[in-house]
Amino acid sequence: MTTAPTRPSTAQAWSDVQLLHALEEVVETELNRHLKVAREWMPHEYVPWSDGRNFDGVLGGEAWSPEQSKVTDVGRTALVVNLLTEDNLPSYHHEIATLFGRDGAWGTWVHRWTAEEGRHAIVMRDYLLTSRAVDPVELERFRMQHTSTGFEADNSHSVLHSVAYVAFQELATRVSHRNTGRESGDPVCERMLARIATDENLHMVFYRNLLAASLELAPDQAMRAIADVVIGFRMPGHAMPGFERAAARIAIGGIYNLRIHHDDVLQPVLRHLKVLEISGLGAEGLKAQEEIGLYMDGLAGQAAQFDERRAALLARRRKD
Repeated sequence: MTTAPTRPSTAQAWSDVQLLHALEEVVETELNRHLKVAREWMPHEYVPWSDGRNFDGVLGGEAWSPEQSKVTDVGRTALVVNLLTEDNLPSYHHEIATLFGRDGAWGTWVHRWTAEEGRHAIVMRDYLLTSRAVDPVELERFRMQHTSTGFEADNSHSVLHSVAYVAFQELATRVSHRNTGRESGDPVCERMLARIATDENLHMVFYRNLLAASLELAPDQAMRAIADVVIGFRMPGHAMPGFERAAARIAIGGIYNLRIHHDDVLQPVLRHLKVLEISGLGAEGLKAQEEIGLYMDGLAGQAAQFDERRAALLARRRKD
């Protein structure tokens, strides 16, 4: 068993090294829980291989065209964004492995998480190409551009900021996959994305429980990290080509937007952790807690305005 270091005084902040050491028992517990509940699944079982045929190029097959796709237009946009996000796994692995380390329970989790996430890109690409859901040439060019850019976390590279970010990001990814599947119009796609979303939910629970332990261990620092992440949150795929245009289509399509972000991502984590109810905080923690409350109030207002604009836009489209 790992022995936690002596708790710093209220005037002294935890260092990342101290936090990694102190949280290792929690990581080990959560890792063991995860391994018990996670179910093995095979990506190839979710791909409609019998629908596949050669593309044009060296094999002289048929060129892709939009009418070959079984998924809706907005579903196609979301699928590309979701896959390109998963494609950046090497950068994500580098980020968390560099911060969390490769030894002990932390390292075991990092590699297990990476292996599970790798399946998501595998099955999504196999599905998209086999079913001709998206333009394969555009997809590959986007992948090359996006992964060549890499990924770097927006917030400072601290343990608590990283734990807070992934607690929200994993839930956001789960919600995006599930909503994309429902919108896609293809039952095969929906089943595939529902399977991926199950993994993402387990990952969210791991990080959320780790964040809960962090709030107990270093409440002021954890609260500050949560405030920074909530207020500055961006999806990990924000740097991909054409993201702003794609995000707008996805928002109008009801896959991921301000309302969903507020109601289905931020609120569930904040409520589960009772972030706005925690007492006994120091000055910095109280300030961060107040910032979170004010931000969520403002975001609720923005979401309401977005709902009105979206409803009006959809009504105009129905008339046209």
